[in-house]
Amino acid sequence: MIANSFEFKGFKKFIQEKILFGNEPTPELFGILTVYFVQGILGLARLAVSFFLKDDLGLTPAQVAALTGISSLPWIIKPLFGFMSDGLPIFGYRRRPYLILSGFLGTISWLALATLVHSAWAATFVILLTSLSVAISDVIVDSLIVERAREESLSQSGSLQSLSWGCSALGGLITAYFSGLLLQHLSSNQVFEITATFPLIVSAVAWLIAEEKINSDNSESKISPVKGQIQQLWSAVKQKQVWLPIAFLFVWQATPTADSAFFFFSTNELGFEPEFLGRVRLVTSFASLIGIFLFQRYLKTVPFRTILGWRTVIAAE
Repeated sequence: MIANSFEFKGFKKFIQEKILFGNEPTPELFGILTVYFVQGILGLARLAVSFFLKDDLGLTPAQVAALTGISSLPWIIKPLFGFMSDGLPIFGYRRRPYLILSGFLGTISWLALATLVHSAWAATFVILLTSLSVAISDVIVDSLIVERAREESLSQSGSLQSLSWGCSALGGLITAYFSGLLLQHLSSNQVFEITATFPLIVSAVAWLIAEEKINSDNSESKISPVKGQIQQLWSAVKQKQVWLPIAFLFVWQATPTADSAFFFFSTNELGFEPEFLGRVRLVTSFASLIGIFLFQRYLKTVPFRTILGWRTVIAAE
């Protein structure tokens, strides 16, 4: 029995150091990583959405690009969801209920896309809801990551974030090829129905989040934290070291992309089949895992300014 105890401790240490990048394995950590994993798995419907908009609804590349831009709105207003979860607890909890609601919202949205959507406007609204559900859950787990990151030592800096992105990339890697393969045998609506099951996993693991109930019925006490956070946010944004990175991210995200145009070109002009496009996504997801490994193994102690500078040069080539 003593030998078994040592073997278990050794296995636990191996998991903690080699797989979890030094993070203590806890049910809450499993719940956080599962949410990121589900975000990657939702890529199963990415190609189905593109083919659905192009073939079933007959949208043009410009219309698809506009729809994609609208669906990104929830990610632009992510701080609002953070204020809501912190200042407006549901049944006394700030994290768990929002995760549960985001999971149900995602399932309902994907089912609606599979059964009720027959126009561009309806598709825009429903895809916006799918994006909203992911954005809400992302805000919640990001806040938990930030809380845990404050306790990280210098040697562990970025480890938890790398682990989270690794789980997301792993989920994308698992479903990348199948996103194209399923379209060879199933309709887009059937792929949406399969995808609708995954957000329920987020609702299930929400119960693993360690959270104490807030025992306060004073409505003013619920509003004041939001006001305080807005004031703190404004004070932070006014600082040069904050608004300069924000400006960089704004310019970066405002740069036009050719995703929609390239999809139409690759399918109409080059005649690529869904299965081949799934293979391309597989390579992309695998490259993400390689990047995360390289950062964790060799670049974790390198200044972010240096990494960002070389990354910009390489991407511009």
